[in-house]
Amino acid sequence: MSQNRNYNVAIVGATGAVGEKIREILERKSFPIGELKLLSSKRSAGKKIKFKNEEITVEEATPESFKGIDIALFSAGGSISKALAPEAVKHGAIVIDNTSAFRMGEGIPLVVPEVNCDDLKIHDGIIANPNCSTIQMVAALKPLKEAFGLSRVIVSTYQAVSGAGNDAVDELKDQTQQYLDGKELTAELLPVSGDEKHYPIAFNALPQIDKFQENGYTFEEMKMINETKKILHDDSIQVAATCVRLPFVSSHAESVYVELGKDGLSVADVQNVLKDADGVILEDDPTTQTYPTPLSAMDKDEVFVGRVRKDLDEEKGFHLWIVSDNLIKGAALNTVQIAESLIEQNIIK
Repeated sequence: MSQNRNYNVAIVGATGAVGEKIREILERKSFPIGELKLLSSKRSAGKKIKFKNEEITVEEATPESFKGIDIALFSAGGSISKALAPEAVKHGAIVIDNTSAFRMGEGIPLVVPEVNCDDLKIHDGIIANPNCSTIQMVAALKPLKEAFGLSRVIVSTYQAVSGAGNDAVDELKDQTQQYLDGKELTAELLPVSGDEKHYPIAFNALPQIDKFQENGYTFEEMKMINETKKILHDDSIQVAATCVRLPFVSSHAESVYVELGKDGLSVADVQNVLKDADGVILEDDPTTQTYPTPLSAMDKDEVFVGRVRKDLDEEKGFHLWIVSDNLIKGAALNTVQIAESLIEQNIIK
């Protein structure tokens, strides 16, 4: 990455789960920062957070917070992004938004750098970070599409509780203890905090992530469907998704069925493409029980793929198991990688 100068960076939602990871990754990668502003709600303002060897006081995010900021990394919820991202752009910042607020917006790039970094070249100040479950899937699908063509995707997800925030993780831990103590499980957050009905997640599986839409799919499922087509620049790909929340803390897992564009392909053909894919690590050997799991992928940058199998009935069909840390590659790391790509391509003025 070219580091001809340093950049003034703001993190909006700096005290949240993703904001904390963004800060850690900026430090770990020695991102070229001049000034770092940590922004949050009024409730968290005043908190002191260490970055490198400096203590930074968290400030309340307001329209005036973005004066002099080059890059604004948003991860504070869609309503905050809708209110403040345009204000950041007015002050000259490029916004990288980690919510669903702008992802399907016309003219707004939706970017996974290993997949479609060229899309960054045309933007109006706002760039969208895709949904966590979409990011890891398209990282594996793009090289397969380039090598063989891709006509259909059917995905079932096994998603970690941290995708619903720190409070949901705390609720999982509380419910687990309640279950072990033989007590009734109290549920106040999942599957969706804003819905009327809540179910325990401990020792359970919830086939609902985000709110139901009129077509019977959840918003999370529709995000995966629509974002996959936008990122891969192909509305002809048939995509279906079922998204499920499971009782573990980090890393989403996905069972993905794909129909490729060539006959006569072998498991080895697919594996060889994935071995060379940028940001992807193949962990796939049934003879040694080698495959990725949420625990093995936790705190790692890459997307891990295993269990590559040829479908027994469909000649062009293959099955994949895809796992990645939802707070890292699925959110914070991808956000920082977008910022790095903006610098590498000299897109920041």
